[in-house]
Amino acid sequence: MTALRPFWKSLSYNWKFGLFLILIFGISRFILVLDANASGSYGYVSVVFLLMWITPFIFLTKYGRREIGIKKPNDYSWLIYSFIAGFAFCAIMYLAATFFWGETLRNSFVYISKSYTVPKEALESNRLMFFLMFSLVGMTFSPIGEELLYRGIVHGSFVSQFGERNASIFDSMAFALTHLAHFGIIYYLGKWYFLPLPALFWVFGMFIASQIFYICKQKTGSILGAITSHAGFNVAMMYFIFYHIF
Repeated sequence: MTALRPFWKSLSYNWKFGLFLILIFGISRFILVLDANASGSYGYVSVVFLLMWITPFIFLTKYGRREIGIKKPNDYSWLIYSFIAGFAFCAIMYLAATFFWGETLRNSFVYISKSYTVPKEALESNRLMFFLMFSLVGMTFSPIGEELLYRGIVHGSFVSQFGERNASIFDSMAFALTHLAHFGIIYYLGKWYFLPLPALFWVFGMFIASQIFYICKQKTGSILGAITSHAGFNVAMMYFIFYHIF
């Protein structure tokens, strides 16, 4: 059985293929997110996430998709633990960032909150509605797309040459570095700034989060474990943004 569809017979499902996906998605996303941070328009970023969703189905056979974890979980109870783990780690990151940098733009959560444009008057009377609405998007768009890409098809491409553990390090590094576009390089009052220490904290946090998502995938025996943990992280972020920052 082969992992790649017959249409892609000229390709090999190995680390070179994985690196190709990392560069294609990473560079395009990096540019689009930076542009969106300046313009306030995130429509094209959403397209990147949708392409991440469908990439495993474009390239992989049914066998290949099962090999990367697109299957039913072996342990459903770990889906609950996965969500809690993601939520808890986000809480730790928020508390640490707030301890070090307070409610300033050097705090990744404060800076990211600026991308959510909600009228103050509407927020005061409908805070729960906005929290639930943004949480729903946060639980689906990026968790499904990013996990199918990074913990899925990219991870799988490194496994045969480097093993599961090392493959998780490669996909976590790629995931973490691409998030530098979301915070670390910031746009404020018409100018770009690079924040070395907050950026290092943020990227390191994203690396650890990726490792948690990987562990949850392993524990459940399914990519759903990683998606659920990622969703928990994003819900926690929405909670801190809507109930502690706004």
